[in-house]
Amino acid sequence: MLHKRFGEDMDLIASDLPAEERKWLCGLLGNVELTLLYKASVHGYNASSFHQRCDRQGPTLLVAYNRSGYIFGGYTSVEYARSGQHIRDKEAFLFSIEAEDEVRRCIKVNSGYTARYDDAGMPNFGNQLHFCYENQPVVFNQRGQSFNFTASMLYGNNAELTECEVYKVNEIIQVSFKEKPWRNIFWTAKQKAELMESIRNHKPLITSVSRVRILMIGPVGAGKSSFFNSINSVFTGHVTNKAMSGSASTSLTTQFRTYPVKDGREGKPLPFVLCDTMGLEEQSGAGLDIEDISSILQGHVPDRYKFNPTAPFQPDEQKASKPASLQEKIHCVVYVIDATKISLMSDKLEEKLAVIRSQLNSLGISQMVLMTKVDETCPHVQNDLQNIYESSYIKTKVQEVSSRLGVPVSCVLPVKNYSQELELELNCDVLLLTALQQMLRLADDYLDDVDLI
Repeated sequence: MLHKRFGEDMDLIASDLPAEERKWLCGLLGNVELTLLYKASVHGYNASSFHQRCDRQGPTLLVAYNRSGYIFGGYTSVEYARSGQHIRDKEAFLFSIEAEDEVRRCIKVNSGYTARYDDAGMPNFGNQLHFCYENQPVVFNQRGQSFNFTASMLYGNNAELTECEVYKVNEIIQVSFKEKPWRNIFWTAKQKAELMESIRNHKPLITSVSRVRILMIGPVGAGKSSFFNSINSVFTGHVTNKAMSGSASTSLTTQFRTYPVKDGREGKPLPFVLCDTMGLEEQSGAGLDIEDISSILQGHVPDRYKFNPTAPFQPDEQKASKPASLQEKIHCVVYVIDATKISLMSDKLEEKLAVIRSQLNSLGISQMVLMTKVDETCPHVQNDLQNIYESSYIKTKVQEVSSRLGVPVSCVLPVKNYSQELELELNCDVLLLTALQQMLRLADDYLDDVDLI
């Protein structure tokens, strides 16, 4: 299968990395394969081209070449995101291969020092070694303490580059299948019909609440808006794209949106509302503000309110003095997490989620995790979605996100949102509807205890 980025068949762009050197580098990284993302001679020695192709790609390996026969570069396990932050990455290293003398070096980042500065420029390591400096085919070395090396050792004092490549580092997944699925699910049209009927007929436990409100929270690009589009597609009968969704380095959702779903294009509203928010980002002053979440939970934030990452929502005095009705409050919160990036979740993002979880626990609001993009994280699931509950790798990811977010394993539901499909698929629908049914049940748990809060 061709690896495509921005309309290009990347497999048609030749890699300059010799097989022996590739094997050695993969040996340093573990059981991985390298996929070419960026080649400076093809895409240009400029930061915009680099970031367009390499941002949000997970762990990457930069490989540079010079006329002195050196192959050198660096690895970072933390994805590029133009965050403006100094990145701590204990897995980061520089390497050098002197082909003529068969000398190979691996230089780990020094303990306690940052691995790189994640800005909008060309890549650097330790803000010390700059590749394609000032958008030119050169490497620039300045004093620093993150890595111990000399220009002579690393690249033979020849700073002029003949090429610079960046590779996505893909873990090769070892998947085993258990004889018995670790969750039971029926992949039938009858099951889909029963789930849809159960959701249609759902009645919240408290009569003053006609529709439960489900809040979606998660990092940029995890699939919050896509989940609404997918659920809307199932009940509409064909793939829809009502909410803006896609892939970007910053949140495509900039407003608080409340999305009711109808039972068919001309049907009645279903007994739930999906509430979409701006994506969470690890740095302060970017993405959804935690104070905004508190206002949303309490029912103060109106539909289409435009978020301001630097200034939290302020209700007007009249509304602030009057508590919102139970109908307007949030009854269940869903953390939407990209399965391919669970292991890459930064400490800062995890801390933000912990603060949110603490707020929710104090309010008694039910919580669950929607684990998206499961097809991208496991090749056997990509081949057949019915393998999802037979895959030991998916089970490991469910357990990992459960541990990191403090949510029970039973409340972690893997799904595949509609993204590139033109028609509905039964297996996809069953997973989506199963997750939605669980959200309604958790909302009932909250409403059942609401008088005790």
